[in-house]
Amino acid sequence: MKFLLASVLTAVMAFPALAGHHEEKDIVDTAVAAGSFETLAAALTAAGLVDVLKGDGPFTVFAPTDAAFAALPAGTVETLLKPENIDQLKAVLTYHVLAGKVKAADVVKLSEANTVQGSPVSITVEGGTVKVNQATVTATDIMASNGVIHVIDAVILPPQS
Repeated sequence: MKFLLASVLTAVMAFPALAGHHEEKDIVDTAVAAGSFETLAAALTAAGLVDVLKGDGPFTVFAPTDAAFAALPAGTVETLLKPENIDQLKAVLTYHVLAGKVKAADVVKLSEANTVQGSPVSITVEGGTVKVNQATVTATDIMASNGVIHVIDAVILPPQS
């Protein structure tokens, strides 16, 4: 319980735009309002996924921050945003999305979760730190009208097929 409270407080302090009551906004509008997800928003637009994540859902999104995208090898984001790479971009983005609303209290009970992309992500909890694959969850339970956002500090990549 201490971890969950700390995570909520972290979300409010680290992402002040998320501090208010946002359940009237969908996942996309909630993320855009935070101001820390411009790269994610641009990628969703390029992949044609904005309307999907503005849909009824519910969805759970492990949302990488702009800093997470910036930490990728040089040129990765630019390459993914090219029209000829739309299928790869869609795979990366949908690998960050779960069908359904999975709050932090439920995430910590899982060892893996199936993504919309089709491949599962691993979930580990050690000493109050939750990881989705190699990414650390830095803020949890940011509620939107059509789901929930958990902020992560790295972009997670689906397994190569």
